[in-house]
Amino acid sequence: MEPFDYLSPSSIEEAVKTLASKGDQARIMAGGTDMLVQMRAGRRTAPLVVDIKEIPDLNVVSYDATNGLTLGAAVPCYKIYQDETLSAAYPGLMDAAFLIGGIQIQGRATIGGNICNAAPSGDSIPVVIALGGVCNIAGPNGTRQLPVEEMCTAPGRNALADGEILVSVSIPAPQAKSGASYLRFIPRNEMDIAVVGVGTSVQLDASGQNFVSARISLASVAPTPVFAKEAGDSLAGKPVNEETIQAASELAQAAAKPISDMRGTIRQRTHLVGVLTRRTLNIAIERARGG
Repeated sequence: MEPFDYLSPSSIEEAVKTLASKGDQARIMAGGTDMLVQMRAGRRTAPLVVDIKEIPDLNVVSYDATNGLTLGAAVPCYKIYQDETLSAAYPGLMDAAFLIGGIQIQGRATIGGNICNAAPSGDSIPVVIALGGVCNIAGPNGTRQLPVEEMCTAPGRNALADGEILVSVSIPAPQAKSGASYLRFIPRNEMDIAVVGVGTSVQLDASGQNFVSARISLASVAPTPVFAKEAGDSLAGKPVNEETIQAASELAQAAAKPISDMRGTIRQRTHLVGVLTRRTLNIAIERARGG
């Protein structure tokens, strides 16, 4: 690992000013669970590491049943799934938070960092997209919001401009008769990277027998996480049955653009998208019905 300078700003303003002045010579570190590994391997250099863990606004966890969840970009995973209120309100998010590394990693890793790292296999990204998550961004020109599905622009690259920082992620409050789920396939526990991951959310009508809306997102089947909008939209107004779920899973398969590599083939990944879409939809439906 090459030597680097280190700065731990205490405010968003200080972080933004530093990042704007240093340009591509500075790298943001939230948990560092990916970045430091990449730096040790020589795949990434960072003359200046800007550690955002000590910025109070980035450590906020705020939830109420009206406004939903605001999750600071520096909040580690364990603080999410250890919160009983959040676990009850967002079980789909918990599905993903439990899967990001082991216990030690979850003490550092953050949902915000997972999104900004922009790995196609990022476990939290599909379910946050499915839940309608929005990135709250601060920079030299003020603040802006960006849907999570627009945040990842290429493998390892995100939509943050020079000097910008992800402050938090906002997720709408769950409504009655709504549910979400995330599942992934891995070849074995020692290879803890998704071959395919699928996050879904559903909103059912008062009877629980018909879809009002749905969102479906995929991991590890394209250069960036995929928001399979057509697949989710196809369920709106349809009855909850095997036929409509099957049709949505086929549209999700059509949205996937996988490659063959050491972890899986195109054929296998396409098949898994269908399987996991059906499974996550059924789990989300069960949760929406109160199961």
